[in-house]
Amino acid sequence: MYLHNEFDNRGHLRAPVIFWLILLFQARTWFLLVLAAASRQQGDALLGLFYPDRDNFWLGLLPGIPAALAFVISGRRHLWPRLWQAWRWVLIAAQIAVLAWQLMLLGQGEDLTGVSLALLVGDVYALWWLLTSRRLKDYFALQSE
Repeated sequence: MYLHNEFDNRGHLRAPVIFWLILLFQARTWFLLVLAAASRQQGDALLGLFYPDRDNFWLGLLPGIPAALAFVISGRRHLWPRLWQAWRWVLIAAQIAVLAWQLMLLGQGEDLTGVSLALLVGDVYALWWLLTSRRLKDYFALQSE
């Protein structure tokens, strides 16, 4: 089903590259926070571009926590196989929450800008991929040591 080079030295399937990109996308507010902190002079303008309402910025940090934890535990998934198997569903739940939050904001009259539309399309794609990728399901499957 998979080529030999798609497994690590423990015999576990390697993560698809798109998985890491989706984790970065889910943790985008954390990434934005780091960028804003690194560029102090333009940091406020950068935050204002993506989060005109600062309350939304702080709320936006919440769905990025599961993605950040996925980065941390992915290298040690063999130590917590049950947690790792469930973590795909945690990431899916976080993606659903982000999507519902964006739709709620749009329903409350927030302007649909190019940035918000791109984020909305990206979130729909990320949710679809997390739900349907066979390789991702296999990556999160329990494997005996």
